[in-house]
Amino acid sequence: MWPADIEREARAIIADFTARGLKIATAESCTGGLIAAALTEIAGSSAVVDRGFVTYSNAAKIDMLGIDGATLAAHGAVSRETAAEMARGALSRSDAHLAVAVTGIAGPSGGSVEKPVGLVHLAAAARSGKFLHREMRYGDIGRDAVRLATVRTALDLLREIAQEP
Repeated sequence: MWPADIEREARAIIADFTARGLKIATAESCTGGLIAAALTEIAGSSAVVDRGFVTYSNAAKIDMLGIDGATLAAHGAVSRETAAEMARGALSRSDAHLAVAVTGIAGPSGGSVEKPVGLVHLAAAARSGKFLHREMRYGDIGRDAVRLATVRTALDLLREIAQEP
């Protein structure tokens, strides 16, 4: 169902995080649940995946994750600030140790000069306070390719945030 590299990485995360007793939450906008789907494709994922939030609309970001409406007004849905609040909101509204959040413009429309198609902000947060952010500019490579590239980056971020300090 998944490209081999995504399945391989999801399998490695599930094995590693199961052994370490780590739980994950996802907060997804432009990927629409694909990160959670990639992880839950792996048998035994229930030991790791606590929950996933699909917050496509701004209202869902506010209602489900507690995003501050002022953040959305000042920075927009596709921003470092919103991704950070999404990750922290997923942590605060779950039993997870780690959360990853994504918000972006997968296309084919919706882009602007400031925020072009292919722009994705990803954030990962840990209960320890550790935080990571990536601004990816995948380009106008097609909706499916942007979403799959975002899943790959999100899985990388989960691995990185789970590393010992």
